[in-house]
Amino acid sequence: MRAPQHMDQWISTFLDAQAAELGAATNTQLAYGRDLKDFCAWMAHRNLHLETADRDDVEAYLISCSDQGLARSTRARRLSAIKQIYRFAFDEGWREDNPAIQIRGPGREKRLPKTLEVVEVDRLLQAARETGRNRSDRIRNTCLMELLYATGMRVSELVSLPVSSARGDPQMLLVLGKGGKERMVPLSPPAREALALWLTTRDTTEEKAAEKGATPSRFLFPSRGKAGHLTRHRFYLLIKELAVTGGVSPDKVTPHTLRHAFATHLLANGADLRAIQTLLGHADVSTTEIYTHVLDERLAELVLEHHPLARDRQDDTA
Repeated sequence: MRAPQHMDQWISTFLDAQAAELGAATNTQLAYGRDLKDFCAWMAHRNLHLETADRDDVEAYLISCSDQGLARSTRARRLSAIKQIYRFAFDEGWREDNPAIQIRGPGREKRLPKTLEVVEVDRLLQAARETGRNRSDRIRNTCLMELLYATGMRVSELVSLPVSSARGDPQMLLVLGKGGKERMVPLSPPAREALALWLTTRDTTEEKAAEKGATPSRFLFPSRGKAGHLTRHRFYLLIKELAVTGGVSPDKVTPHTLRHAFATHLLANGADLRAIQTLLGHADVSTTEIYTHVLDERLAELVLEHHPLARDRQDDTA
């Protein structure tokens, strides 16, 4: 098959294939698109093209990314995108080789995820009950936070939940995760209570809107925006507001921090690592194992802070 003339066509065809054949999530496609457009802009500035670039060109681009001070994780992601599009080009017959296949990435920094103490989560939950322009907002905010902490969902999974998944006082929710993979997550009693109250409030608001000619929303957390549901960005701002209200450092709190807290607190209370892997929707248990390191680090801190012998030694060195 003849290769497209313009590099933008390479990218759009590749992304269409990713969506159709692999079920790539929208966020994944957007990330690939941004990375590949940056690579193509760099090449166009040097009169290069995806069809003719060689290994030296790809490596020169990665060096330029490093010179810009981009994080190792960003550079690794960009190399992955380049490898993917060239693999696709090889399969389509656009190229006879993959110039990036033997290039080793910079790897990723192994940083332990930030998490929260149980008391800090309690403060955030209490802040949700008190924060909002009106009673409906406060009920919604409480439901969002209770569901997030009870299930460990990704924020994109939470805000895009269909309302149908919440009908009938469910004890578990069906979540659509990365790559279109579904999983079941159990709900705690407080989460079920918050969900039932929000559902009643939401339905009342929707019924009033329908009387004025509005189309009913299919989402649990509807919004008048383009997406039709509460956006990840809006929820990010909300959780920062809750942190301030609850007296928790905003720097420590993100939607993903609650996901980390969910996993860490389960592990600390004896949950099986494989069970946590399933609940989080991790494809590989090695991704979940990082929480054992978080727990180990916390236990070491507790020993140093509270063990009598540790305190005695600190006093001696003071």
